[in-house]
Amino acid sequence: MILDSLPQWRRYAPLNARLAKAFAFLEQATPDIADGRHEIDGDAIFALVQRYQTRPAAGPLEAHRRYVDVQYLAGGREVIQWAPLASLSTIARPYDEKQDAGLFAAAEDVVPVPVAAGQFMILFPDDAHAPCCAWAEPEPVVKIVVKVAVW
Repeated sequence: MILDSLPQWRRYAPLNARLAKAFAFLEQATPDIADGRHEIDGDAIFALVQRYQTRPAAGPLEAHRRYVDVQYLAGGREVIQWAPLASLSTIARPYDEKQDAGLFAAAEDVVPVPVAAGQFMILFPDDAHAPCCAWAEPEPVVKIVVKVAVW
């Protein structure tokens, strides 16, 4: 898991060329970007724009196998609950290949990570996470999740 602000994205570009394309898209995005899927490089890199109200922290953590998530807050703030996948033993929903997600019951070592507008988290397949959690009180969020195929 990586947490940083968008102006620092070039630090992470050497990890993979696909990340550079994902961040180039995010640099051009504004909070009024249209909701839904935005193509960047077919199924290898695409963005999902979401607007929602954060909620109290609760529920399972998700993990992916085929995609790395770059979760960028274009507006608002939230907490993303994080835990190493290896620390989670209770499966809430088995991995679904079509949705590229499995759900796991939260464990004691879940770490709440506050994320504010202008910041991003890179979540790798071994990073279980529960996004959309309220920072203090529920508030509206504009989030762009760029899905980057595992290299």
